[in-house]
Amino acid sequence: MAQTRRTEDSTDSEEFRSPAESLAAALAFVRRHLTIMSLAFLVTVGGATLYLATATQTYTATSKLVIDAKAPPIDAASASTMVESQIAIIKSEGLARAVIRKLGLAEDAEFGAPSGGLRGTIKSILRMFGLMEPETEFDVMRRALRSFDRRLSAKRVGLTYIIEITFDSADPQRAAKILNTIGETHIAAQMEAKFKSGLGEEKWVKDRIAELSIKASAAQKAVTEYQAGGAGKSSSQSPANAQGNLRELEAAAETSTKAYENFVRMLRYMEAQQQSSNTEAHLLIEASRPLEASSPKPLIVFGISIVGGLFLGIALGMLRDLFVRDILVVGDATRVPSGGACEPAQPAVVNQNYPLAVLSRLRRQDARDEPGALGVQGGFRRGPDA
Repeated sequence: MAQTRRTEDSTDSEEFRSPAESLAAALAFVRRHLTIMSLAFLVTVGGATLYLATATQTYTATSKLVIDAKAPPIDAASASTMVESQIAIIKSEGLARAVIRKLGLAEDAEFGAPSGGLRGTIKSILRMFGLMEPETEFDVMRRALRSFDRRLSAKRVGLTYIIEITFDSADPQRAAKILNTIGETHIAAQMEAKFKSGLGEEKWVKDRIAELSIKASAAQKAVTEYQAGGAGKSSSQSPANAQGNLRELEAAAETSTKAYENFVRMLRYMEAQQQSSNTEAHLLIEASRPLEASSPKPLIVFGISIVGGLFLGIALGMLRDLFVRDILVVGDATRVPSGGACEPAQPAVVNQNYPLAVLSRLRRQDARDEPGALGVQGGFRRGPDA
């Protein structure tokens, strides 16, 4: 009951504290636990310093690709689809494989090295003793592709036709080189695909033109021969039938000639389309060597460590206060409200190196809350003074 009354009185007093009292209590808390808070601060800052000294620096190269749309899209959704399609092509496995083979990244330790950690060590040991099949070229390429995909990023810049491409590497020069190779390979692949597609269609059109040219020539030749052979002069054929046959031959020749001319125009249109495609991509800004590492960032790391150290020190101080308060409560529970002798808990409290001023304040609060205990303490401890 006494403990419950003390808790309620303490809570009420904390609720009605003035700002000056709250500030004084905070300063007293800092003075009491300055050592613990300083140690926590030094530990977190030291850990941050060690991390910055041992962490591998990463450099991020950036380039921008612009999509030149000759024909404007019907709506915003069409434009977004066109840009997202280009992003998917840039991040495709086929493009990554082409860049890795061109630059030999599969043999590079940054991309093709076996995974570290316990799993990689176990695999290396098993391969050493012949308990696991050795790595094949396919395994090395898959590992390089996974590492390449983690480092590559592509996103649309706002609602424009510009795509921002970034690549991370431990070597700034290599990051810029790989990124420029990605852009060049992407543009070359698009041109090659367009050329192959146009080449197949053009071949079919040319074959049709050759066939129609032969048919048109044959039809025109038939008309000429029919006219030269004296159309309508044969005794077995009437003039009306002869004129009808001539008109049929002339119509067939005209149809073949028109079809031939249509395919010729189609071939010219396809050639013009190959020269100017509806959608083209080219590098707007080439990647250059980054001057500063993108990660880790010292300001962010030290900021987190400082804030974390302060909070850790405050938490440890509060835990220490709670621990000492529990010891005082246990000591109060051993007291007897009559004249019987009992061992108080003061020696255990003193051994905790807790400030005597705080202990005196807590004991005075106990004396105010428990009048019976005050009489016992007065008779037991202050007898000689009386």
